[in-house]
Amino acid sequence: MGIRKQAANALTVCRILGSLGLLALPAFSPGFWALCLFCGLTDMADGPVARRTGSASAFGARLDTAADAVFLAAAFGKLLPVLTVPGWLWAWLAGIAAIKTGNLLWGFRHRKGLVTAHTAWDRLTGLVLFLLPLTLPWVELRYSAVPVCVLATAAAVREGKVLRWGTPPSLRREAETEGLKTERSFDGEKYLG
Repeated sequence: MGIRKQAANALTVCRILGSLGLLALPAFSPGFWALCLFCGLTDMADGPVARRTGSASAFGARLDTAADAVFLAAAFGKLLPVLTVPGWLWAWLAGIAAIKTGNLLWGFRHRKGLVTAHTAWDRLTGLVLFLLPLTLPWVELRYSAVPVCVLATAAAVREGKVLRWGTPPSLRREAETEGLKTERSFDGEKYLG
């Protein structure tokens, strides 16, 4: 595969490296915010680049999911020690994590592999989650976290529905509109973002 075909995966790897760089910077420092912005921009760019270059793949979707996890772990690993997180928010985050974990386990058991849905809901959740740390200097976490948790919960539930009962026609149309592929897998379809 040529350099052009690897551009999307290169952006995703840059996000992983940038995420690891967050660990070396003080939370809320200008460098921290700049690296967060870099990671967010590469996250928004890798999918469109993959589609535009015709290099979208299941590997790229998995790499993107891994990069998202590394970014979240690094960003929250730096931010959580300096934030006051209410108990209800911990419980809500645990519920979202349980739904996402259940989706992954269901995929491994019934689809025999890592199956995730990269839908508009997931992209919107990612955008709002990316913006969350940028709001913290002005909006208390107990307020700014609510829209993120609502979207993340809805996206996780939708992902579970897609995995268990197949891709609804509206999601198939969304995929086709964006030039993505759906792949038949057992009793439904998995969405390759």
